[in-house]
Amino acid sequence: MSIDFNHARETMVEQQIRPWDVLEPRVLEVLSTLPREAFVPEIHRALAYADLEIPLGHGARMMKPVVEGRMLQALDLQPGEEVLEIGTGSGFISACLSALAREVVSLEIVPELAAAAQARLQAQGLAQRVRVETADALQYQTTRRFDAICVTGAVTEVPAHFRQWLRPGGRLFAVRGRSPVMEAVLLHEAVNGPRVESLFETDLAYLAGAAPAPQFEF
Repeated sequence: MSIDFNHARETMVEQQIRPWDVLEPRVLEVLSTLPREAFVPEIHRALAYADLEIPLGHGARMMKPVVEGRMLQALDLQPGEEVLEIGTGSGFISACLSALAREVVSLEIVPELAAAAQARLQAQGLAQRVRVETADALQYQTTRRFDAICVTGAVTEVPAHFRQWLRPGGRLFAVRGRSPVMEAVLLHEAVNGPRVESLFETDLAYLAGAAPAPQFEF
């Protein structure tokens, strides 16, 4: 049985994305046109537009489409901006970011995921706008600054050095806290210190190395 992915994509936008208050026209346009199925492992392709997280291997998972939509809307990317993505995963969010901004640098700790994402982006003609680097974001060092940072895995608290990669006036999306109740936030880098905007509650797999130490109860 063949799947009409165009119809599935349209249904996802109308029945999942819009009802969760994702109404920004440019974000809806990207989610309506980018072929999400091209970024999903073959074994799970039939689930490309389902309201669930999709396993990618190596402990990584694609976010639910609704979380992707809210994240892209919150970042409010502009066409001339440069974006840092922490956690490339499938490469789908990298593709979305590249459609909304000028340039994307994406960090992925798992070499196999980085290579697969790069190949998918290449196949979609997006390799010129996205550079995937195999790197551990918790150890990464760069003097470069970005207009926006998109963290696609959860953290207990946003690492301080992530903020150092933001330009003045930049913003960072992250999901922080302890499973199963986490908070998605948008951090605005302002002159007088960061301003944190609470967005919604969710639950997300932690970035590699960012999970809290287990708590023992006596």
